[in-house]
Formats: sequence, C-alpha cells, structure tokens
Amino acid sequence: MNNKLKESDLYLPIKGFLENLGYQVKGEISHCDIVAKKSDANLNNSLIIIELKLSLNITLLLQAVDRLSVADTVYIAIPKHSPIYKKQTSKVKKLIKRLGLGLIIVDMQEAGQYVEVINDPDYYLPRKNKRKQSALLKEFSTRLGDPQKGGSNCTKAVLTAYRQRCIRVAQYLSELPSSRGFEIKNAINEPQATLFLRDNYYGWFEKIDRGIYSISEKGINELPEWAIKMKKLSL
Repeated sequence: MNNKLKESDLYLPIKGFLENLGYQVKGEISHCDIVAKKSDANLNNSLIIIELKLSLNITLLLQAVDRLSVADTVYIAIPKHSPIYKKQTSKVKKLIKRLGLGLIIVDMQEAGQYVEVINDPDYYLPRKNKRKQSALLKEFSTRLGDPQKGGSNCTKAVLTAYRQRCIRVAQYLSELPSSRGFEIKNAINEPQATLFLRDNYYGWFEKIDRGIYSISEKGINELPEWAIKMKKLSL
C-alpha cells in the first residue's frame, strides 16, 4: 500500500461506485465522511453513511457505530491492503458484521481503483460452535473452586479441571510404590485415571510395567506446590 495514501483518496472511487447505483453522493456532511442518498426517498435504506480510514481501529468502529443513530445503513471503507485486514480478514468481517455495519474495500492500484462491498449491514447472530461451547461448559462445571483470576497472565500454568484431576491421581500414587489405573479409579473415584496415566501430559507418571505406574521424579518435585494450591480451594 502506498505510504502516501490519504483517506480522501478513497472518496472518488466510492463516490463513482455509488453514483453508478443511482445514489447522490456528497462528502463531509455533518462530520460524516460520505453521505449518499437515493433520489427516491420512499426506498428503504435510501440514506447511507460511509466512514473512511486507512486502517481499521477502535476509533473508526466507535465512529461508525455512532453514525447508526443517524442512518440505518452505515459502512466502513478501508484500503484492501490495510495490514489488519490482510492478516485477519475473517475476524475483521465477523466483527464489523456483528456491529451491524457494512464493509467496503477499495483496491488502490496504479491502473485504477476498484470498489468491492464485502458485506452489507444486517442483523447478525453468530453461529455457535457447539464443540467449543461444550468444552467451555465442561471446564466450568468440573473445575473445583475459582483458582484463576480473570485477566491474569494465561502463559502461566493454570489449575484447570484436567490438572486438578491429575493432581489427585499423583497424590494417590505418591503414597504407594506403584499402582494400576483401575485400582486408582476405584480408590479415588476417578473414571479416567488410566487415561491420565497413559497420556502423562504433565510428565508426573512413570510406567513400570504393563498397566502399572508410579509417580515420576518430576511429579515428586512439582506435586507439593500444586497440592498447596488445591488445598487452598477447600479452605
């Protein structure tokens, strides 16, 4: 994208595009970058407002949403080569659609400028991802207590429901030389004990023989710290 590109450079391509659709177009009306109106005032959505920016940002979104108090049909227009649009096209489309706005892309080329309406403003109800929703609800319902503050650094290890269950298995094994998965399952009522041992996600378990496990050196070293965190939940 040309570094010298200005927001006003988007105006004429969009103006020409709208005029070909039968709109009368004017710039900078009551602080709106572009206002377009059909000559037939009886048509629904005959009034359009378009806000121009070289890149998508929170200021533009707030500005465009504010324009919904003036017109039902509001678009955001950005260059096709806007960095955030190029890198996160799908997410940008979803966000703008979710806000009830439309999106116009202007392809600024030396040979000419091309205008493309990516989506028109419409009521948007996002389709639910049943798998992710189910995983979220499962984690919510099975996690003991509330050990993790919202907004805290998620790069650190979290006391998830999975980790809590693995801790219980490790605690049981720490008191024995070794044990089988089904024995642990029955002893602490953990139906997935064998799976936790086999997957050994945290490296806390060590396979001794077929179906027989003991706690690993890593488990011995790390378990006390996690056991303290678990104990705090019950206080």
